[in-house]
Amino acid sequence: MTSHLLYTRIDSPIGPLLVCGDELRLTGLYTAPAAEDPDLVRDRRRADRPFLRVREQLDAYFAGERIEFDVPLSMDGATTFHRTVWERLREIPYGTTISYGALATALGKPTAARAVGAANGRNPLAIVVPCHRVVGSTGSLTGYAGGLERKRYLLRHEAVVSARSSSLNDPRPSGEDVVERAALADDRE
Repeated sequence: MTSHLLYTRIDSPIGPLLVCGDELRLTGLYTAPAAEDPDLVRDRRRADRPFLRVREQLDAYFAGERIEFDVPLSMDGATTFHRTVWERLREIPYGTTISYGALATALGKPTAARAVGAANGRNPLAIVVPCHRVVGSTGSLTGYAGGLERKRYLLRHEAVVSARSSSLNDPRPSGEDVVERAALADDRE
């Protein structure tokens, strides 16, 4: 069977999303400004039906009813290192953040924070592979292809949802705390 390259567009609270894939797997989920790049849809056919499951899961995520995605993904063409970073991103708990350095250390490469940052920046599957959960070493909101306002929105959204469902005894800082600390760090820079 020949796989067809497909795309659709989905409205979201952070603006239009461009969703790319084939009949079986998601290959890209882009926020603006990349979502408007005509090169990303070149040689693709518009089709909404293959992406119904993705749409439903994104709608549930933004409604605060879903914290994980279970759509089939394709990371074909990615380097082994990028794939490793992206898989680790999927393990970052909803509503929490990790620094680039801590992520590099978790991967067994404590001196590779910049390489991890570069791989994070090349993630073609925004939200589903939650690169927005990675912050600077000082807690500052750095490096999000969709812009820092979208990153802030996603972290705040997850913080609110987490706060509704978490116990009062959870000692981890909430995403809202991280966003507030990041805003202070941004103001100092």
